[in-house]
Formats: sequence, C-alpha cells, structure tokens
Amino acid sequence: MTDPPQSPTPALITIGRSSIDLYSQDVGKPLPEVRTVGAYLGGSPLNIAVGASRLGVEAALVTAVGDDQVGDFILAGLEREGVSTDYIPRKAGTRTSAVILAMQPPDRFPITFYRDNAADIQLGIDDIQAVPIEEARALVVNGTALSKEPSRSAVLFACERAKAADVPVYLDLDFRANQWHDPRAFGLTIRSLLPGVDVVIGTEEEINAAMLRDPADITIRHNQMTAPEIRGDVAANTAALLSRVSTVVVKEGERGCTVHRAGEAALNVPGFPVEVVSVLGAGDAFAAGLITGRLRGWDWFRSARLGNACGAIVVNRIGCADFTPTQVEVDAFVEEKGGWECPTSPTLAR
Repeated sequence: MTDPPQSPTPALITIGRSSIDLYSQDVGKPLPEVRTVGAYLGGSPLNIAVGASRLGVEAALVTAVGDDQVGDFILAGLEREGVSTDYIPRKAGTRTSAVILAMQPPDRFPITFYRDNAADIQLGIDDIQAVPIEEARALVVNGTALSKEPSRSAVLFACERAKAADVPVYLDLDFRANQWHDPRAFGLTIRSLLPGVDVVIGTEEEINAAMLRDPADITIRHNQMTAPEIRGDVAANTAALLSRVSTVVVKEGERGCTVHRAGEAALNVPGFPVEVVSVLGAGDAFAAGLITGRLRGWDWFRSARLGNACGAIVVNRIGCADFTPTQVEVDAFVEEKGGWECPTSPTLAR
C-alpha cells in the first residue's frame, strides 16, 4: 500500500475563519422578501487563500470545521480551488459557520453571522503545531480569529513561529464589531499582536478601530451592516500603527490604496474605475493580489495595483471567494484599463 501523495509545501498560509455564505440572488430586495440564495465559500482568510491560488500561488488554509455537511461543503470547495486542506481539523461538537446576506446596492449589504459555537474559533495551539509555518513564504492572520480563545492563542503562536523564522506576517484587520464583547477589545488585542506582524492591511475604518479607545466613535446605522462608521484621525492612527510595524496598507475603495512604509513617503496607488455591484469580498481579493505580487518579488506599487485590479473585478460581481479572478482575467482587465502603470505612478516604488 502506497502512501497518499503529499501536497506541495504552501508558499502562503492563511489562518482564521471560514464559512458557507448564503447570498441573496434577489438583488435589491430586503431579506424578508428574498426567495433565492446562492451558496458560496466565505470567510476572509479563506477568500485570500482562494484568491491567491487562482493567481497561481500554492496556498493552504488553516481553519477548523464541524463534523457537519457545511464542513463538507467548505472542504470540497477548497479542494476544487486547489487550496490545501491538510491543516483543517474537524472539531466534534461544534458547527461550521454560516453567513446570510441581503444585496441592496449600492451601499447596503445587511449581513448576519451564525458563529455560536463556531468550529474555527476552536482552532488551538496543537493544531498550529502541525502547520509547516517555517517553510512558508508568507503568513496571513485575521482579526476575527483573535476575538476568542483558543483561536487567539493559536494565532499568537503562529505569529511567534513565523517571526522567529523570518516569514513575513500579514495582518488582515477584518473588524467585525459584533464578534467582540467590547469594540475596544479589538484594538487592545490588535495592538498586543503587532510585535509579531510585518504588514497591516485594513480599510480606513479598520485603521481607526485598531486604535479605538471610545466606543462612542462607532456608529452602525443599519443592523448588521458590514462597514460601520468609525470616527478617528486616519493619518494619526496609521502613523501610530507604523511606529510598531514596517508597513501599513490602507484600502481606500474606489481611490485605490495607500502603502505606508516606515521612513518613506506614502505611496498612493490608484484604483481602476468600475461599476460597483457589491463591495463584499473586494478587500479580500485585494489582499490576495497584493500578497501574490510580493511573493513574486514585485515592488509595492505593482503589487498594490494587482490588488486593486483583483478588488475592482470582484466589486462587479456578487460574491467573494468564488468570484476572485484568475491571472488571465486580471491581465485582460488591466490591459483594457490602460496597463499596470498610470500617469501618476512612480518610476521606483520599492
């Protein structure tokens, strides 16, 4: 009897939440009027792994699923996408997460998380011990995975191992206010993790959340919205983060992004103009593109342009992981939009 074939050592490892996403197909209708939904892969670390895999990166997702059919759905989907499932345990007595979303463009996407007794939050130190972090070329960790134990300690352990092995650590802030017992705990926990992080990625609101001290600065206008308003001084908060990590990448929607590097001028990287159908998943597609570019040895400008292109493609679709682009799609899109460079692009952006 021969041993089963070994999966390739992943260049990229992502750690954190996974889910089945049930998206309304009745665009424009509130959830009580929805009659048709589509079932997709979801969860920020999962989306990033799939997005990078579609761009040609050997990727592995480290999460946990329950011993249920939703777990079967996620594992089958990842295998279909070429993402390694070698480090995904099943946690007895837990449930694989689910998410339900209504689609009310251009700016309302009410979202409900079903994460009571979530399997992925039960990811533990022993589970991380089995992951070949030192052999990877990049590690992505996720803010929501820090919201509860034992997942929080698992992430801290993963970052500690990566740092010791000089494996770059990317932190996707992924602020979900309703996953924290107190929104201030998000910032406290993020700040405690920063010594083990190289690159922070987040929206302007998430940058503010990472430095949040007054919960009155958060406004959620519609219940369970994906992007609460978080007041704060984005420039000052970015500088505060940059004093603790080498790079902060601020996602700025249609404007593109800005890459802040310690000791260097801010690098503004323009986005690509597109019609927005749904913003869901665009940030994860951006991260997948950005990190893929860096893994290829590209400079920060070109890597961020790849991220912006991936995000722009996804906002024109309804969904997350299942709708991230392949490299062929990205190349065609960028060529149609005028190429990788742009009139304001720097000649050197390393």
